[in-house]
Amino acid sequence: MPVVYVSHGSPMVAVERDGYTEALRRMGETLTAPTAVVVISAHWESAAPVRVGSSERPSLIYDFGGFPPELYDLKYPAPGSPGIAKDIVQRLVAAGIPAVEDSQRGLDHGAWVPLRQIYPDAKVPVVEVTLPMPRTPAQLLAIGKALAPLRDQGVLIVGSGGIVHNLRRVVFADKNAPVEPWAKSFDDWVRARLEDKDVAALVDYRKRAPEAAASVPTTEHFDPLFVALGASGEEFEVKDVFEGFHHGNLSMRTVIISASQK
Repeated sequence: MPVVYVSHGSPMVAVERDGYTEALRRMGETLTAPTAVVVISAHWESAAPVRVGSSERPSLIYDFGGFPPELYDLKYPAPGSPGIAKDIVQRLVAAGIPAVEDSQRGLDHGAWVPLRQIYPDAKVPVVEVTLPMPRTPAQLLAIGKALAPLRDQGVLIVGSGGIVHNLRRVVFADKNAPVEPWAKSFDDWVRARLEDKDVAALVDYRKRAPEAAASVPTTEHFDPLFVALGASGEEFEVKDVFEGFHHGNLSMRTVIISASQK
């Protein structure tokens, strides 16, 4: 299976129909059907050990406010997979990364909102894994590397966040606001580094990338990219699923990272 990094955007993605959501639908229809989805979401951070959702029927977490009432009534009754959760914990521990199962945690909107578009029938089991706190890109790459063998079992690994995510500068009143140059410059830089397989530059983005401070004021939305890259191996190819922005500077860039065919 490939690895996916999805910029999940606003919770409204769960009910909207536009070019972005259609791109997610097409991706779900064209990818080989996974045995399960493992999600590393910007919206589940925890102190060590790494926590792995092991509920058989994970509930939904409506971890957002100020949106239309219909969003809080949405369902996504995907099953969990205690077996895969146990496997993940064992793989992380074997890699020297403390990890435990968490049977109580549900799926936050960084997981269920995009999956509602990618796999709308909610039949694919979903397991969510935390972003540890504190963390470094190197630690996240190591987590991804430990998860990588799951790909051979048909598991789709998804990092869910956003390349450019600065809520203080989002133009909330206009989804189709003109793209702001500072946001585009950082987004373009990241895409170019992915094309070049320059993981070292991405790790050092704070010093090397244009407008990094404005684009990534806090790291939780960018960091799932490092888990995805860690799970991708050294030789990979990147395919764009969607490229563009909502609300002026909220990057919706979504990519498939697969094994290189060269």
